[in-house]
Amino acid sequence: MGRGKIEIKRIENKATRQVTFSKRRAGLLKKAHELSVLCDAQVGLIIFSSTGKLWQYCTQPLRMENIIERYQKVTGTRIPDEQESREQLRNELNFLRKETRRLQLTVRRYTGEDMASIPLEELHDLEQELQCSVNKVRDHKDELLQQQLENLRRKERQLDEENRHMNRWIQEHGAAFGYQQAAMQVKAEDQQQVLDQFPFCGEPSSRLATIPPHQIHPYHLQLARPNLQGPSV
Repeated sequence: MGRGKIEIKRIENKATRQVTFSKRRAGLLKKAHELSVLCDAQVGLIIFSSTGKLWQYCTQPLRMENIIERYQKVTGTRIPDEQESREQLRNELNFLRKETRRLQLTVRRYTGEDMASIPLEELHDLEQELQCSVNKVRDHKDELLQQQLENLRRKERQLDEENRHMNRWIQEHGAAFGYQQAAMQVKAEDQQQVLDQFPFCGEPSSRLATIPPHQIHPYHLQLARPNLQGPSV
């Protein structure tokens, strides 16, 4: 029974990943050696593990430097040595210094400093550049102001629309509200007329208080006596 196909992706488990690296590294070195011997090929193999450790294989009797040199000749690439690298860095540093001084001088001219050493023609050109910059700044400022004005106008239109909508709502519901108030007022007047017809129904305490005390007669309840003689014959 054949082995199942393994999905090619990074192994998350560190121990399993290290074991797999060791096995496949040995197999890759073996295949490189077989390819070099069987096919008389010049093979150079360089392997760096995830921890930075180096493994390599080179066809005998060559060295890895010979393989790399041949690779550079074929591809047209060349690894500079230490002296060339230093010279290249020095040239780049000098270029950056000159560019920095030039930019600083340009900034000082734009701010109106160190103007004595500038000739008349350069002053004229500088004036034209500054005038062009001012025009660009003004155009951008006018554009921003126009946008703000348009936003204010849009907001004003929205407020006017809300105001008209509110007025329509008041006009539509105002008549019904006025009719309801009128009906409540008529009902209150009818109730007052009924109270005027029946004076003791409205404010009994206040009306009774106006009757003189000598006109109020007390009433006593008397219990009826039982008939003990019986019915007459």
